[in-house]
Amino acid sequence: MSVIRVQCYAGHRADQRPTRFTIRDREFEVVSVEDQWYEPEAIYFRVRADDGNLYILRHDEVQDVWTLDAFRAVAE
Repeated sequence: MSVIRVQCYAGHRADQRPTRFTIRDREFEVVSVEDQWYEPEAIYFRVRADDGNLYILRHDEVQDVWTLDAFRAVAE
């Protein structure tokens, strides 16, 4: 897990869904949220970024920290 910076859409609640994220000074735009699930202290998002790859982003709501939990390159 590595800590990342995430920009979110805030609708009826803060940090409703990620729209952009930055890993090692490289910014990615979220093209789609493929899945979302909850744990008692965190929300997970499986997103497809503008590079075509899939990322699992975890938001620890207690500490308000985002992490990259998984990455999968999608073959073209």
